[in-house]
Amino acid sequence: MNFNGYLRPDGSIGIRNRILIIAVDECCDGIAQSIGRQYENTVVMTNWYTCMLGGNEESLNQMIANAKNPNVAGVLVIAMGCGSINPAQITSEVEKVKKPVYAITCQEEGGTRKSVDSGHNKIRLLQDYVTGLKREPFPMACLVVGIKCGGSDTSSGIASNPCVGAAADKLIDLGGICIGGELFELQGCQEVLDVRASSPAVAQKIERLIENERKRWSVEGTDVETMSIGNSIGGLTTIEEKSLGALHKFGSKEIVDILEINDRVVEKPTSPGFYLSEATMLCGGSGVNFASYGAHMILWTCGAAGFENPLVPVIRVSANEDLINDDIDVDATGIMNGKESLDIVSDRIIDKLIETASGQKTQIEGIGGSTLTLYQKDQRLDTLLNIKCYKEKHL
Repeated sequence: MNFNGYLRPDGSIGIRNRILIIAVDECCDGIAQSIGRQYENTVVMTNWYTCMLGGNEESLNQMIANAKNPNVAGVLVIAMGCGSINPAQITSEVEKVKKPVYAITCQEEGGTRKSVDSGHNKIRLLQDYVTGLKREPFPMACLVVGIKCGGSDTSSGIASNPCVGAAADKLIDLGGICIGGELFELQGCQEVLDVRASSPAVAQKIERLIENERKRWSVEGTDVETMSIGNSIGGLTTIEEKSLGALHKFGSKEIVDILEINDRVVEKPTSPGFYLSEATMLCGGSGVNFASYGAHMILWTCGAAGFENPLVPVIRVSANEDLINDDIDVDATGIMNGKESLDIVSDRIIDKLIETASGQKTQIEGIGGSTLTLYQKDQRLDTLLNIKCYKEKHL
C-alpha cells in the first residue's frame, strides 16, 4: 500500500504543503493574520502566553517542532522586537532540516504596514518554492498518525474507538507509527497499559506521567470539570468509565514508549509501532502536540462533533446514528446496528488514511479550523505539586 506525498529536503515525507506563519508574541498576531489571510495554504500560529521566554520554553519547543513538521513546506517567523523570544531561535533550528524560512521583526522593519508588506514579499517567495513541489508514491510505513477522542459517548467505547484501534493495529503492521495521548483520560487503565509496555522502564514512565497529569487536573479545593455535558448525556458516568472506553482506540500493540513534551524536550518516535504521549486532552492543544511529535494527521473518534486542525488534517469517525452529520469522514454506525464488523470499518479507515495522505481533503478541511493552541504545562504549578518531570532525571 502506498500514498502520494512530498519528499522534504531532510528526507521526511509531508502530506500537505502548508506555509506556517509563527507570531512569537501576541502583539504581532495582527501582522501575521493580515499576511496569512491572503493565501489559501498559510497557517498562523500565535504565542498567546507572553512575549517572555523564561518559563515558556515548552511553547518555544512546540513552535520549533511544528515548523519542522513534514506537512510544513516553508516558514515565516514574526516578532514585535521587544520580547525575549528571538526569531533566530526558531529559524536556526528550521534551517537544520533544510526548509526555507524567513523572519520579520516589526521594529526593525519600521512599523506594522512595512512589516505586512515585507511579509507578503517573503510569502510569495515561499509560494514559488511550493509550486515546484510534486507528489510521489511512498509506503504506508512513512505515516505518523495521532489518535484522539472527543465528544465521547456510549457509541465511542462500543464502536468508533474499537474500529480506530483495529485500524491503528493494521497501520502498525504495515510499518507505520501511531501516537495516542490524553493521559488524564487513561486513569483506571494503568494495569492494562503496564502489560502492553515494551519494558518495565516504559511501564514506570507511563505510571509517572499519568499520575502527573492527574495531579495537574485534580488540585484539592479547586473544582475543574473533567467530564463534559456531552459525555454525561451520551451515557458516560465517571472518568474511569470514559477511560476504559477510550482505551480501545489505541489498539492492542506493544507500547514502544511514552513521549514527553515539556520545557526541555519534545520526544519523537524512533521506530515503527504504537506510542503513548503527553498530547493533551484539549482539542486545539492536542493538534499542536501531535504536530510537534511529527504526526501527519489525526484519527478522531467522536459522538458527532467537528474538530479540525489546519496543520494536521483530522479524520473524524463516529458511530452515533442520532447525531452523525456531514462533518464525519468515516461512518461506523454499521457496528452499532450489527450490519458491519470492526474489520470492515477499520479497512475503510485505512482507505481514508491513504486518500487523505494523498491529498484528498477531509470533510471539513479548510472549513472552520481550530486555533493552533500552544498549550503548555505551568512550571510553577508543577513545582508546587512536586511533579517529577524530565529535567529532574537529566540535569
